[in-house]
Amino acid sequence: MTDLAQRTLFITGGSRGIGKAIALRAARDGANVVVAAKTDTPHPKLPGTIHSAAEEIEAAGGRALAIKLDVRDDDAVDAAMAQAAEHFGAIDVLVNNASAITLRNTQALTMRRFDLMFSVNVRGTYSCSRAALPYLREGTNPQILNLSPPLNLNPHWFRDHTAYTMSKYGMSMCVLGMAEEFRSSGIGVNALWPRTVIATAAINMLDGMVKPENCRNEEVMADAAHAILCRDARSCTGNFFIDEDVLVEAGVTDFDRYAIQPGAPLMKDLFLD
Repeated sequence: MTDLAQRTLFITGGSRGIGKAIALRAARDGANVVVAAKTDTPHPKLPGTIHSAAEEIEAAGGRALAIKLDVRDDDAVDAAMAQAAEHFGAIDVLVNNASAITLRNTQALTMRRFDLMFSVNVRGTYSCSRAALPYLREGTNPQILNLSPPLNLNPHWFRDHTAYTMSKYGMSMCVLGMAEEFRSSGIGVNALWPRTVIATAAINMLDGMVKPENCRNEEVMADAAHAILCRDARSCTGNFFIDEDVLVEAGVTDFDRYAIQPGAPLMKDLFLD
Protein backbone atom coordinates (compact mmCIF):
# COMPACT_ATOMS: atom_id res chain seq x y z
CA MET A 1 0.00 0.00 0.00
CA THR A 2 1.16 3.51 -0.75
CA ASP A 3 -1.32 5.40 1.41
CA LEU A 4 -4.04 5.04 4.03
CA ALA A 5 -7.00 6.08 1.89
CA GLN A 6 -10.30 4.57 3.07
CA ARG A 7 -8.62 2.71 5.95
CA THR A 8 -9.98 3.18 9.46
CA LEU A 9 -7.57 4.07 12.28
CA PHE A 10 -8.55 3.89 15.94
CA ILE A 11 -6.14 6.15 17.85
CA THR A 12 -6.12 6.29 21.63
CA GLY A 13 -5.07 9.59 23.16
CA GLY A 14 -5.71 11.17 19.79
CA SER A 15 -6.92 14.59 20.90
CA ARG A 16 -3.44 16.16 20.98
CA GLY A 17 0.28 15.58 20.55
CA ILE A 18 1.67 12.62 18.64
CA GLY A 19 -1.68 10.88 18.45
CA LYS A 20 -3.30 13.84 16.73
CA ALA A 21 -0.32 14.27 14.41
CA ILE A 22 -0.65 10.65 13.28
CA ALA A 23 -4.37 11.22 12.76
CA LEU A 24 -3.81 14.32 10.63
CA ARG A 25 -1.18 12.57 8.49
CA ALA A 26 -3.62 9.75 7.83
CA ALA A 27 -6.40 12.25 7.13
CA ARG A 28 -4.37 13.77 4.30
CA ASP A 29 -4.63 10.38 2.57
CA GLY A 30 -8.39 10.34 3.03
CA ALA A 31 -8.45 7.91 5.96
CA ASN A 32 -11.19 7.43 8.52
CA VAL A 33 -9.96 8.27 12.02
CA VAL A 34 -11.48 7.49 15.39
CA VAL A 35 -10.24 9.98 17.98
CA ALA A 36 -10.57 8.14 21.28
CA ALA A 37 -9.49 10.15 24.32
CA LYS A 38 -10.75 11.47 27.65
CA THR A 39 -10.84 15.18 26.81
CA ASP A 40 -14.25 16.10 25.44
CA THR A 41 -14.33 19.59 26.99
CA PRO A 42 -11.44 22.08 27.05
CA HIS A 43 -8.73 21.26 29.57
CA PRO A 44 -7.45 24.16 31.72
CA LYS A 45 -3.80 23.38 30.94
CA LEU A 46 -3.72 21.21 27.82
CA PRO A 47 -4.76 22.14 24.27
CA GLY A 48 -7.44 20.38 22.24
CA THR A 49 -10.40 18.07 22.69
CA ILE A 50 -11.65 15.03 20.79
CA HIS A 51 -14.05 17.37 18.99
CA SER A 52 -11.47 19.96 17.92
CA ALA A 53 -9.18 17.12 16.75
CA ALA A 54 -12.05 15.64 14.72
CA GLU A 55 -12.65 19.02 13.08
CA GLU A 56 -8.98 19.26 12.10
CA ILE A 57 -9.03 15.72 10.70
CA GLU A 58 -12.00 16.51 8.49
CA ALA A 59 -10.44 19.78 7.39
CA ALA A 60 -7.33 17.82 6.38
CA GLY A 61 -9.37 15.54 4.11
CA GLY A 62 -10.30 12.63 6.35
CA ARG A 63 -13.46 11.45 8.07
CA ALA A 64 -13.56 11.55 11.85
CA LEU A 65 -15.43 10.05 14.76
CA ALA A 66 -14.86 11.51 18.23
CA ILE A 67 -15.34 9.08 21.13
CA LYS A 68 -14.79 10.00 24.75
CA LEU A 69 -12.82 7.07 26.15
CA ASP A 70 -10.86 6.19 29.25
CA VAL A 71 -8.78 3.15 28.26
CA ARG A 72 -8.95 1.94 31.87
CA ASP A 73 -12.67 1.21 31.46
CA ASP A 74 -12.97 -2.19 29.74
CA ASP A 75 -16.69 -1.89 29.01
CA ALA A 76 -16.14 1.53 27.47
CA VAL A 77 -13.28 0.15 25.35
CA ASP A 78 -15.48 -2.66 24.03
CA ALA A 79 -18.28 -0.23 23.28
CA ALA A 80 -15.94 2.23 21.53
CA MET A 81 -14.57 -0.47 19.22
CA ALA A 82 -18.09 -1.60 18.34
CA GLN A 83 -19.18 2.01 17.70
CA ALA A 84 -16.16 2.66 15.49
CA ALA A 85 -16.69 -0.50 13.46
CA GLU A 86 -20.38 0.24 13.01
CA HIS A 87 -19.73 3.86 12.02
CA PHE A 88 -16.99 3.22 9.47
CA GLY A 89 -17.65 -0.43 8.63
CA ALA A 90 -14.26 -1.65 9.82
CA ILE A 91 -11.23 -1.13 12.02
CA ASP A 92 -7.99 -1.58 10.09
CA VAL A 93 -5.45 -0.01 12.43
CA LEU A 94 -5.16 0.42 16.19
CA VAL A 95 -2.64 2.97 17.43
CA ASN A 96 -1.99 2.54 21.15
CA ASN A 97 -0.81 6.05 21.88
CA ALA A 98 -2.49 6.81 25.23
CA SER A 99 0.15 6.91 27.94
CA ALA A 100 0.88 8.26 31.40
CA ILE A 101 4.29 9.40 32.61
CA THR A 102 5.80 10.25 35.98
CA LEU A 103 9.58 10.10 36.26
CA ARG A 104 10.09 9.43 39.95
CA ASN A 105 12.21 6.99 41.91
CA THR A 106 10.71 4.32 44.13
CA GLN A 107 10.62 6.41 47.29
CA ALA A 108 9.11 9.46 45.60
CA LEU A 109 6.49 7.76 43.44
CA THR A 110 3.07 7.40 45.02
CA MET A 111 1.17 4.19 44.46
CA ARG A 112 -1.61 6.24 42.91
CA ARG A 113 0.75 7.35 40.14
CA PHE A 114 2.13 3.81 39.87
CA ASP A 115 -1.37 2.47 39.33
CA LEU A 116 -2.16 5.17 36.78
CA MET A 117 0.87 4.34 34.64
CA PHE A 118 0.22 0.63 34.71
CA SER A 119 -3.51 0.91 34.12
CA VAL A 120 -3.07 3.24 31.13
CA ASN A 121 0.22 2.11 29.60
CA VAL A 122 0.11 -1.65 30.06
CA ARG A 123 -3.47 -2.58 30.84
CA GLY A 124 -4.98 0.00 28.49
CA THR A 125 -2.82 -1.18 25.61
CA TYR A 126 -3.72 -4.80 26.30
CA SER A 127 -7.43 -4.04 26.69
CA CYS A 128 -7.64 -2.00 23.48
CA SER A 129 -5.70 -4.61 21.51
CA ARG A 130 -7.93 -7.38 22.82
CA ALA A 131 -11.12 -5.47 22.04
CA ALA A 132 -9.96 -4.50 18.55
CA LEU A 133 -8.88 -8.01 17.59
CA PRO A 134 -12.18 -9.32 16.14
CA TYR A 135 -12.45 -6.23 13.91
CA LEU A 136 -8.80 -6.27 12.88
CA ARG A 137 -9.14 -9.88 11.74
CA GLU A 138 -11.67 -8.61 9.17
CA GLY A 139 -9.71 -5.44 8.34
CA THR A 140 -7.62 -4.36 5.36
CA ASN A 141 -3.87 -4.79 5.95
CA PRO A 142 -4.62 -4.87 9.72
CA GLN A 143 -2.04 -3.49 12.12
CA ILE A 144 -1.46 -2.52 15.74
CA LEU A 145 1.14 0.16 16.42
CA ASN A 146 2.23 0.78 20.01
CA LEU A 147 4.13 3.94 20.85
CA SER A 148 6.66 2.20 23.06
CA PRO A 149 10.42 1.71 23.18
CA PRO A 150 12.74 -1.12 22.25
CA LEU A 151 13.32 -3.48 25.18
CA ASN A 152 16.63 -2.27 26.58
CA LEU A 153 17.65 -3.97 29.83
CA ASN A 154 20.49 -1.57 30.61
CA PRO A 155 19.97 -0.85 34.36
CA HIS A 156 20.53 2.85 33.62
CA TRP A 157 16.99 3.05 32.22
CA PHE A 158 15.49 1.60 35.39
CA ARG A 159 17.53 3.32 38.09
CA ASP A 160 15.75 6.67 38.31
CA HIS A 161 12.21 5.70 37.25
CA THR A 162 11.72 1.95 37.62
CA ALA A 163 7.93 2.12 37.52
CA TYR A 164 7.68 4.21 34.34
CA THR A 165 10.22 2.00 32.58
CA MET A 166 8.33 -1.13 33.58
CA SER A 167 5.06 0.34 32.32
CA LYS A 168 6.43 1.34 28.91
CA TYR A 169 8.25 -1.96 28.54
CA GLY A 170 4.92 -3.63 29.28
CA MET A 171 3.58 -2.01 26.12
CA SER A 172 6.62 -3.29 24.24
CA MET A 173 6.14 -6.79 25.58
CA CYS A 174 2.62 -6.68 24.15
CA VAL A 175 4.28 -6.14 20.76
CA LEU A 176 6.66 -9.03 21.31
CA GLY A 177 3.90 -11.45 22.27
CA MET A 178 1.02 -10.29 20.10
CA ALA A 179 3.13 -10.17 16.94
CA GLU A 180 3.59 -13.91 17.25
CA GLU A 181 0.09 -14.60 18.57
CA PHE A 182 -1.62 -12.73 15.74
CA ARG A 183 0.82 -13.69 12.97
CA SER A 184 -1.45 -16.42 11.59
CA SER A 185 -4.28 -13.88 11.33
CA GLY A 186 -2.12 -11.58 9.21
CA ILE A 187 -2.17 -8.78 11.77
CA GLY A 188 1.07 -6.80 11.99
CA VAL A 189 2.05 -5.64 15.47
CA ASN A 190 4.92 -3.17 15.83
CA ALA A 191 6.34 -0.50 18.13
CA LEU A 192 7.50 3.01 17.26
CA TRP A 193 9.70 5.24 19.41
CA PRO A 194 11.38 8.60 18.75
CA ARG A 195 15.13 9.02 18.44
CA THR A 196 14.84 12.42 20.13
CA VAL A 197 12.46 13.88 22.65
CA ILE A 198 9.29 15.19 21.00
CA ALA A 199 7.94 18.59 22.00
CA THR A 200 4.51 17.69 23.32
CA ALA A 201 2.62 18.66 26.46
CA ALA A 202 4.22 15.62 28.13
CA ILE A 203 7.57 17.36 28.41
CA ASN A 204 5.96 19.60 31.01
CA MET A 205 5.86 16.49 33.20
CA LEU A 206 9.64 16.18 33.10
CA ASP A 207 10.42 18.83 35.72
CA GLY A 208 12.26 21.13 33.32
CA MET A 209 14.72 18.46 32.23
CA VAL A 210 13.92 19.12 28.56
CA LYS A 211 13.81 22.42 26.69
CA PRO A 212 11.60 22.61 23.58
CA GLU A 213 14.44 23.90 21.43
CA ASN A 214 16.25 20.59 21.96
CA CYS A 215 13.30 18.61 20.61
CA ARG A 216 11.68 17.63 17.35
CA ASN A 217 8.01 18.18 16.58
CA GLU A 218 5.28 15.54 16.36
CA GLU A 219 5.45 15.41 12.57
CA VAL A 220 8.54 13.19 12.63
CA MET A 221 6.58 10.52 14.49
CA ALA A 222 3.52 11.01 12.29
CA ASP A 223 5.52 10.54 9.10
CA ALA A 224 7.27 7.47 10.52
CA ALA A 225 3.97 5.95 11.65
CA HIS A 226 2.52 6.58 8.19
CA ALA A 227 5.45 4.80 6.55
CA ILE A 228 5.02 1.78 8.83
CA LEU A 229 1.25 1.57 8.38
CA CYS A 230 1.67 1.56 4.61
CA ARG A 231 3.82 -1.59 4.80
CA ASP A 232 2.46 -5.10 4.33
CA ALA A 233 1.14 -6.32 7.69
CA ARG A 234 1.99 -9.97 7.08
CA SER A 235 5.67 -9.32 6.42
CA CYS A 236 6.12 -6.34 8.76
CA THR A 237 5.49 -7.46 12.32
CA GLY A 238 7.33 -7.78 15.61
CA ASN A 239 9.56 -4.76 14.97
CA PHE A 240 10.73 -2.06 17.36
CA PHE A 241 11.09 0.88 15.03
CA ILE A 242 12.89 4.18 15.68
CA ASP A 243 11.31 7.12 13.83
CA GLU A 244 14.53 8.44 12.31
CA ASP A 245 15.56 5.02 10.99
CA VAL A 246 12.16 4.46 9.38
CA LEU A 247 12.32 7.81 7.62
CA VAL A 248 15.91 7.35 6.43
CA GLU A 249 14.86 4.03 4.92
CA ALA A 250 11.95 5.84 3.26
CA GLY A 251 14.37 8.30 1.66
CA VAL A 252 14.09 11.30 3.99
CA THR A 253 17.32 13.29 4.16
CA ASP A 254 16.19 16.65 5.56
CA PHE A 255 15.42 16.37 9.26
CA ASP A 256 15.70 20.10 9.98
CA ARG A 257 12.01 20.47 9.14
CA TYR A 258 11.22 18.40 12.21
CA ALA A 259 13.40 20.45 14.57
CA ILE A 260 11.78 22.97 16.87
CA GLN A 261 14.94 25.06 16.48
CA PRO A 262 17.03 23.91 13.50
CA GLY A 263 20.69 23.71 14.39
CA ALA A 264 20.16 23.36 18.12
CA PRO A 265 21.46 20.15 19.73
CA LEU A 266 18.80 17.44 20.03
CA MET A 267 18.15 15.52 23.22
CA LYS A 268 18.03 11.75 22.79
CA ASP A 269 14.90 10.14 24.13
CA LEU A 270 14.75 7.66 26.99
CA PHE A 271 15.72 3.99 26.57
CA LEU A 272 18.16 4.58 23.73
CA ASP A 273 21.85 3.98 24.61
